[in-house]
Amino acid sequence: MPVTHRAAFAALAGLAALTGCVAPTRVTPTSDVPRLAVMSAFDAELTQLRAAATIAGTRVVNGRTHYLGRLAGHDVVLMLSGYSMVNAAMTTQAMLDRYRITGIVFSGIAGGVNPSLRVGDVTVPAQWGNYQEQTFARQTGTGWDSGRLSGEFANFGMMFPRRSSITSPTGPPDSLTTRFWFVADSAALATARQVARTVQLQRCSASGACLSHTPQIVVGGNGVSGPTFVDNAAYREWAWTTFRADALDMETAAVAMVAYENRVPFIAFRSLSDLAGGGDGANEVPVFGKLAADNSAAVVIAYLSALRTK
Repeated sequence: MPVTHRAAFAALAGLAALTGCVAPTRVTPTSDVPRLAVMSAFDAELTQLRAAATIAGTRVVNGRTHYLGRLAGHDVVLMLSGYSMVNAAMTTQAMLDRYRITGIVFSGIAGGVNPSLRVGDVTVPAQWGNYQEQTFARQTGTGWDSGRLSGEFANFGMMFPRRSSITSPTGPPDSLTTRFWFVADSAALATARQVARTVQLQRCSASGACLSHTPQIVVGGNGVSGPTFVDNAAYREWAWTTFRADALDMETAAVAMVAYENRVPFIAFRSLSDLAGGGDGANEVPVFGKLAADNSAAVVIAYLSALRTK
């Protein structure tokens, strides 16, 4: 792993360590209560949400702690997906198999791709794609030969994005179809737009590092996910040009795909902790990662509170 990637991941791990841990009484909760699932990838993203909740008990599933309780007027299960796509898909399905989940809300940080957005902004994309489902093309004397497996999107060198293969929702068992975009719930997006007009995001971190601008909330647009941490200006520019993505991360599209397969409403809030290699200096995660995580959590709490009034 490159030094820049190791440093960024070490920073994220340090953020999680600083948040401490909560150890409520271990119980075996009932699974028949309808609940909203509130998910984050790692502990620093979940800290504010867990602190705002009343935790009645916990359940450990496949090494992941599920926190059962109430948050902003809702029965919830709060949990970590873990890093990256495989962990996110596995933990989402394990959670859906055990509870009556009425909706999934994801909160966390992301790399900013849209050049008009800045660190600290909170994005709420209308759809998510797995942009690193790819064909690595054969090099020929005239360029790249991606064969019949390439999709409709422009390539980045030998890498040709393609759609994800999923179980067909209308076909017989084991039949497959392909899909790139997985959409967020339209009613959830409408509530997020309402909330975006009222929440004031923070400019300064607890350590005293301050942004030079006031962060904004952007609802709509696209997000993309893949199993790599991106800190490369050229790749960032390609992701913007190709997918018009506001943000990229390592989990959301996997959660969105599992939600789609299970017919569960889904929405994700992702605050920009860095510019995915597009900034002037070093990656911004070590300085503004926790601020971004807390801004996302603040919007999610306001979103859940707005749901309660409907």
